[in-house]
Amino acid sequence: MRISGEKFRTIWQKPNDPAIVQIIDQRRLPHEYVVQDLVTWQDGASAISDMLVRGAPLIGATAAWSLYLAAVEHKADTECRQHVLRAADVLGGTRPTAVNLIWALDRVRQVIARTAADTDLVTVLEREARAICLEDARISRGIGEHGLALIEGIASRKQGETVNILTHCNAGALATIEYGTATAPIYFAHEKGIDVHVWVDETRPRNQGSQLTAWELAENGVPHTLIVDNAGGHLMQHGMVDLCITGTDRTTRTGDVANKIGTYLKALAAHDNDVPFYVALPSTTIDWTISDGVRDIPIEERDPGEVSMIYGRSNSGLETVNTVASDTRISNFAFDVTPARLITGLITEHGICEASEDGLRGLFPDLAGTRR
Repeated sequence: MRISGEKFRTIWQKPNDPAIVQIIDQRRLPHEYVVQDLVTWQDGASAISDMLVRGAPLIGATAAWSLYLAAVEHKADTECRQHVLRAADVLGGTRPTAVNLIWALDRVRQVIARTAADTDLVTVLEREARAICLEDARISRGIGEHGLALIEGIASRKQGETVNILTHCNAGALATIEYGTATAPIYFAHEKGIDVHVWVDETRPRNQGSQLTAWELAENGVPHTLIVDNAGGHLMQHGMVDLCITGTDRTTRTGDVANKIGTYLKALAAHDNDVPFYVALPSTTIDWTISDGVRDIPIEERDPGEVSMIYGRSNSGLETVNTVASDTRISNFAFDVTPARLITGLITEHGICEASEDGLRGLFPDLAGTRR
């Protein structure tokens, strides 16, 4: 992933001041590129809940860095561990659907439990947060390498004609540490010289497709076209989509996936038109404790203002405007669940498998017994 030609990652320690963690305020994109300082763990919690950071892997990494900040804040306190663990409890309630959040917090808790009382906890948690970020970058590269084979196969069958890929929400580098999940195979294909074109859903209500995915693809020179959310079925009916790839915030052990609201409808349209529908996922998004996504995955309901208000640039500058009558009742479900039966396959860092318990266990036998 590049910005203005320069490589970047989505979360990092401030140069010359490692006690501050920095992120991109994704609420301001694509109109402004603003780097936000996280000085306290509460800053990290707000960044997650207010969606300065988005995407399951980045949310998990931000939580890990937030616990590091809690340790920095209380490093001289004899009850530093207790402060960090209390911060972990609060962070766990910031976003209920993305399982990476709980995964990262549990991982750091386990590290704390194994750390001797006289060990510098700041150093330990800094090392763990860095490790989580490095691992996520490797996972994204693995997803990209395995998903590339799908695009190469389509390109070969089309004898070099453009491969049209539809995606929903933002599952790019901005949702991870580097490369992304759903976009990773696209970036790998583009770098290899394959003629790819991406249909980008605007992804209401927060416009994460139009404001984040489209911006990110443009920064990396990938051809793309923005479409309204409900255009995907029409494009599929007319043979204008070769492949759908989305991300996921939580995946059951049986292959159901929870992703940004509207993903289920894309899967239905793809199924009806014989368009392959793949989900790109890091193993860290698999919740091995649940089997029925519709019943067991908690679906976050967010502020109605995300539906009624739209942020953008007008003739007078950047502003947020209201688009509905003041007495309009609004429902804002943030995610929906796509059943495994509608998914052609799951693209992971270990390979591609069918969306099923056998498929996931085959790729991740060491994780299959994990309990969160």
